[in-house]
Amino acid sequence: MTQRIEVNIMGQGYVLASSDGDEHVVRAAAQRVDQAMCKVRDAGKIKARDRIAVLAGLNLAFELEQAQASATGQASVASPGPSETEPARLRELIAKLDRALGEDGRLL
Repeated sequence: MTQRIEVNIMGQGYVLASSDGDEHVVRAAAQRVDQAMCKVRDAGKIKARDRIAVLAGLNLAFELEQAQASATGQASVASPGPSETEPARLRELIAKLDRALGEDGRLL
């Protein structure tokens, strides 16, 4: 049976569907997205919610790719060095997105 649960992401409420027994997993995922979006918002000049969501999604996908590569024993091509900071990673991702979007879709 499906149940509805309420979560908050960056101060905005969302109602999500969850299978019985999976509520804690859905809540944990929402909390992780909230943390990722708040981290992007707090790290720079980006104020638009959709752009924050895109960068947070890219960060989460990047982390997932690294974890999967690590689990399979493959070295990640884009693996950051141990001295690289989070803001530096964010700036690199913003620059890549800016190049991909061109002048009309600049993030900053």
